Amino acid sequence: MGTFERYLSVWVALCIVAGIALGQAAPGVFAAIASAEVARVNLVVAALIWLMIVPMLLKIDFGALGSVRQHWKGVGVTLFVNWAVKPFSMAALGTVFLGWLFAPLLPAGEIQAYIAGLILLAAAPCTAMVFVWSNLCGGEPTYTLSQVALNDLLMVFLFAPLVALLLGVASVTVPWDTLLLSVVLYIVVPVIVAQVIRRALLGGGGQAALDRLLGTLGPASLVALLATLVLLFGFQGEQIVAQPLVIALIAVPILIQVYLNAGIAYWLSRRLGVAWCVAAPAALIGASNFFELAVAAAISLFGLKSGAALVEVPVMLSVVAIVKRTRRWYEGVPA
Repeated sequence: MGTFERYLSVWVALCIVAGIALGQAAPGVFAAIASAEVARVNLVVAALIWLMIVPMLLKIDFGALGSVRQHWKGVGVTLFVNWAVKPFSMAALGTVFLGWLFAPLLPAGEIQAYIAGLILLAAAPCTAMVFVWSNLCGGEPTYTLSQVALNDLLMVFLFAPLVALLLGVASVTVPWDTLLLSVVLYIVVPVIVAQVIRRALLGGGGQAALDRLLGTLGPASLVALLATLVLLFGFQGEQIVAQPLVIALIAVPILIQVYLNAGIAYWLSRRLGVAWCVAAPAALIGASNFFELAVAAAISLFGLKSGAALVEVPVMLSVVAIVKRTRRWYEGVPA
């Protein structure tokens, strides 16, 4: 990990501040960018999301699905947390905190959109950034790769119906065509493109050629992530300055959800005798979210000016620190 990647949370914070400031200083520029839409999908944001997704998907070898049996307990724990716990726990937390406890402090017309944003975030298990979190904690690469590949495959079939179910519970009407379009644009097509490029590179120049391309595109992917944050917070700059309390209140259920699901995955892994090098990324995969897809779906469903696009909070580095510091406890080594 280079210096830039190690301090990603710092750059994220700076981009949030920069986005808010630029949104206040140049509202016309952000309004022009926001108007560049086709079928309710913003072209600028879509291009940035592709820059984030495709380079990271190049790392995925779907042939790694065959190694799932080797780490079946860790895979089972993460699948359980990702699909049976996280979306439903977030729907419950969002409803309790935003729909009830914090409701008097939130704009009434936005509460359902905020809850929907939380659900969208929780229903999309992380794929791309998992490699960053796993590398930071020294996770087992074969397991991480297998889990990412499996999550990509399952998300194609489960994301849309799961979100539709939970958003229906949250009394939000779901335009199925828009939601399915987001899944196709931000999962199916990038996966296909990445796999075509991957096979071509491996067939022509081998792993060295793929590594060279990844080395070139890696920084571009992180820059695209930061640029997306600047845009999203620029679109919301006026509202954030006017209502900073809203952002703080939305962060509460997200923080609880991240630590809750990381803790469940980590505890279950220890109970099942999973090696720490698998349990650590299992906890991180269980807690993290596919930010790019959540943002894309939120924008498509509720627009660029919706609070639903601002629900990702950079807390994963703290989870990395926790699992690293508790390794001796996990492995039963006396202090």
